[in-house]
Amino acid sequence: MKLPFRILILIWLFFCNSLLTAQAQRIISGTVTDASSGEQILGASIVPGNNNQGTSTNMYGFYSLKLAEDIKTVAVSFIGYKTSQILLKAGQSVYNMGLEPAVIAFEEAKVISERQSHTSSTDVGRASVEVDQIKALPALLGEVDVLKVLQFLPGVSSAGDGNSGFYVRGGGPDQNLILLDDATVYNASHLFGFFSVFNADAIRNIELIKGSMPAEYGERVSSVLNISLNEGNAKKWKATGGLGLISSRLTVEGPVIKDTCSLILSGRRTYLDVLTRPFTAGSAFEGTGYYFYDFNAKINYRLSGRDQLFFSSYFGRDVFNFNSAEAGFRTSIPWGNRMGSLRWNRILNDRMFLNVGATYSEYTFSFLAGQDEFEFGFESGIKDLTGRTEWSFYPNPRHVIKGGIDYIHHDFVPTDFSARSGDTQFDTGTSEQTFSHEAGIYLQDDFDVTEVIRLHAGIRWSGFWHVGPFTRYPLTTLGAATQPATVYAPGELVKFYNGWEPRLALRVTTGP
Repeated sequence: MKLPFRILILIWLFFCNSLLTAQAQRIISGTVTDASSGEQILGASIVPGNNNQGTSTNMYGFYSLKLAEDIKTVAVSFIGYKTSQILLKAGQSVYNMGLEPAVIAFEEAKVISERQSHTSSTDVGRASVEVDQIKALPALLGEVDVLKVLQFLPGVSSAGDGNSGFYVRGGGPDQNLILLDDATVYNASHLFGFFSVFNADAIRNIELIKGSMPAEYGERVSSVLNISLNEGNAKKWKATGGLGLISSRLTVEGPVIKDTCSLILSGRRTYLDVLTRPFTAGSAFEGTGYYFYDFNAKINYRLSGRDQLFFSSYFGRDVFNFNSAEAGFRTSIPWGNRMGSLRWNRILNDRMFLNVGATYSEYTFSFLAGQDEFEFGFESGIKDLTGRTEWSFYPNPRHVIKGGIDYIHHDFVPTDFSARSGDTQFDTGTSEQTFSHEAGIYLQDDFDVTEVIRLHAGIRWSGFWHVGPFTRYPLTTLGAATQPATVYAPGELVKFYNGWEPRLALRVTTGP
């Protein structure tokens, strides 16, 4: 078994070496942005003149392209923008390009086939949805819902009428990894599942991976929903908003420092509680109501031509209150998410890109009920502190190598009870709290071996450490003697789980 494995390694090194030592003599790199706003463009095409083999920008607008010495021009294009030509100069390797938006008028078009888009890549389960397309679809009560639109994709089904959760190929809603600027979102719904927590006015890009999950993602087994927030207009200030039947929203964006630092603020709030207040005033249910609100903010600062810093945050809350004056009963149920994300991007050289980030995610659910002077309540939730580093290497337009390390510290609070009567506080014991660490190391390779064969290979190691403080009570049968509990000190290892997660996808083109 050792000999064939070594032969495969030698073949892989041979292909890498042959591509690296090909006739290409120069490397160009840079970023592609929207000339009107300064935001990076994901998926822009960079194609050299007289050649069909080019590359595309990553999610931060970065590209790296290896060229033959006789290539003098490069075309940069993206849907909805004017195609621009880069005239290559001797001795220059960095070319940053701003594309001008274009309005294209054309006659009636017929879509004959999309076969190529589904067969040219190994990412058969990856689907991107344009925000403008989402806004053009019918909305429930005027609220544009990102998660509702995803339910129309193949392999995705609804979790039920009036529910924003979704099932992907049989997996449960809790098996979907939902990321907002790399921060985990645990409960992605408002109004008991009728609306999602994502404000379409603040979103730049939506990507759903239903299968062939890359090695850079772990923690879930069903799908990955990766959502990126807008970066703000770096050229001029502008404001957009809207009035709906149940909520209103407002978004303000503009340059803090023109072409260097931009800011976007976006907020949304319902006024169901305001609309129902006249009907409950003076009644036995005065004070009963429901509302939700959320707020997004993002600022990005271009430190230099090679460095860029991003900070984004989200805060959202649902609040339901019920009062009964006749029974002297009252209850309040607030729940919601908050997150913060700090990322630093650096272009290390013409072929290497680095992304380092730290995120904080929190979800809490509270319940408080009382009658007369007696009050009882509990709170549960989860807090995550995450660190992540990732690098990308572009040996040539047909080869991308990516690797990284991520770490998560989990703080689970299943239940935290409280009770009081008047000024007397009851002893409900210490709150139950569980701590754990989670880490992953991964390496993946996207390689166009030939014009016909494309290979995606990856490997990921995942580890999970359950640590103290923790008390384990032994299970006993009826009538058996009680055994002493096992007490673990803070930081002491309770249980360790780990495993390897290989990824492999191969595409062979058999026809034109």
